[in-house]
Amino acid sequence: MSEIAVQRAAMQAEWAGMTLCDALTQAAAEYGELPALSDRDGDGPWRTLTWAQARQQALELAAGLVEIGLQPGEHVALMLPNRLEHVLADLGALHAGGVPVTFYATLAPEQIAFVAANCDATIAVVDGASELDRWRQVLAQLPSLRTVIVRDAAACPAEPPYLSWDALVALGARRHAASPEVVTARIGAIRPDDPVTLLYTSGTTANPKGVLITHANVLYEVAALDVGGVTPMHARVVSYLPLAHIAERMLTLYLGVCHARHVYFCHDAASQLLATLTDAKPTAFFGVPRIYEKVMAGIQALLTAEPDAGKRAAVAQAMATGLEYVRSLQFGETTSSELAGRYAAADAQVLGLIRSLLGLGDAVLSSGAAPFPPEVATFFAGLGMQILDVYGMSETTGAFTANTPQAFRLGTVGRPVPGVEVRIAGDGEILTRGPLNTPGYLNLPEQTADLIDPDGWLHTGDVGSIDADGFVSVVDRKKELIITAGGENVSPAAVENNLVAHPLIGQALAYGDRRPYLVALLTLDSGVAPAWARAHGIEATSLAELAANPEVLAEVGRAVDAANAGLARVQQVKYWELLPVEWTAESEELTPTLKLKRRVVHAKYADVIDGLYQS
Repeated sequence: MSEIAVQRAAMQAEWAGMTLCDALTQAAAEYGELPALSDRDGDGPWRTLTWAQARQQALELAAGLVEIGLQPGEHVALMLPNRLEHVLADLGALHAGGVPVTFYATLAPEQIAFVAANCDATIAVVDGASELDRWRQVLAQLPSLRTVIVRDAAACPAEPPYLSWDALVALGARRHAASPEVVTARIGAIRPDDPVTLLYTSGTTANPKGVLITHANVLYEVAALDVGGVTPMHARVVSYLPLAHIAERMLTLYLGVCHARHVYFCHDAASQLLATLTDAKPTAFFGVPRIYEKVMAGIQALLTAEPDAGKRAAVAQAMATGLEYVRSLQFGETTSSELAGRYAAADAQVLGLIRSLLGLGDAVLSSGAAPFPPEVATFFAGLGMQILDVYGMSETTGAFTANTPQAFRLGTVGRPVPGVEVRIAGDGEILTRGPLNTPGYLNLPEQTADLIDPDGWLHTGDVGSIDADGFVSVVDRKKELIITAGGENVSPAAVENNLVAHPLIGQALAYGDRRPYLVALLTLDSGVAPAWARAHGIEATSLAELAANPEVLAEVGRAVDAANAGLARVQQVKYWELLPVEWTAESEELTPTLKLKRRVVHAKYADVIDGLYQS
């Protein structure tokens, strides 16, 4: 029996025959009095449910959903922010034998109609007026949708097919008290290979595809991540990424239940994340790269605005020591006693103070969902913070490789989790095989066959490499590689990471497919640019004004030159344009998890790109 087979058997044995419903039962029995879910509206007081209370409410909601007609295997659409009711609705649907399907909150009406029709949703749970308005526009296209439950009672119409959340809660409490065996029977019929959720891809290149994820998939992921120590028991965490994303579902729902975590909900990451971090003081935190970039930009803005040159120099010296120390902790490296002493002093005098301001001083930090820029990893290492990069996708139930506190290497996404195989195909594509792989796409057998070959290898669509110690590196998306007119393959992410290394540049897109050279579209960082401008005596009231300022343009030009100096000739940017805007999910250049939608940017700025080639 191979080592991988032994590991796989050990992971599968840990949750053998169990479902997430069983895991919640176990959490409520063993840790029933521990805090589970904390939520608040605005600046109001936190309200908290224990694990015993969370399970009871899930059972009652399940009874309510059964009462209004939910049948086993039917899909329940959820469109709410990260809040207590979202998770309770998800667990309620699950305990009623249904399949919860979280919709991205930014979907337009026609996109809602496509996804809801594709999964044949019979019940929808929406947050309030904004969501309800979009759903009402497409109800006529959804004959299977019988009931729309609205959390905000003030926004809920009085007539069918609408039902308020409060009414569902009251109905469920009555029905469960009268006939608890109804839900017990539904739970007993659920099997480990049944779907625990259906996740839709972002659909940036085609219609979204529904990815089936089973109870067995998520419980294997929990067991595999346990081994690395990235996901400690009873961690305090902040839930802020869309729950339509596998990373947040693993962290909030699945690891939340299995590890009896204390989850604090952040309804709006843009305006509330820092305050929530300060309150929660998480002991584990997952951030997509863009979140870490924004935090880095904020710190850099404060440092730029510091008038005391001596203080700036002291911070720079402390961060140099921090970087040296974190590098010494990597796999295969050692930390000298002399370096440990210097780091302890720097940490006590400078670095620890900065970390405490972020509310992340005690947290195990991890990242994933997009390539992690090396300069961001280096910056946080300078603060004494190891960001453990992981790698996965919806189709692999989240991470199938991970750096761990015991074995990490900067610039990589870690080694395969126990029991999972990873190899590099002849064309450089990363392939994986194991219990984390999805059973397939909903009602799409041909696309499923393209995803998973007859030997069970899942084709990720990413290009990468594996070093001698087994650490995996991701270069770029296979379909996003630029092939220049000269036939050279260029990773746009590698170019873009060099460009955004300068604090002023917030976002970058490199372009050059079938062209003789590369060009770039750039945006300013909205956190750093105003502070940089003030430090240089520039008066401007908007990003658009700053983007047109000669001094800013000159600095950005120097930043591009510096980026080019670290790139091969074929990777270098010949012409660039600084745009007067910042790209966001709302303006559609970014996905809800803040990844760049290249094709959207290509289409939206086609004239600008063409102009750069006419320079």
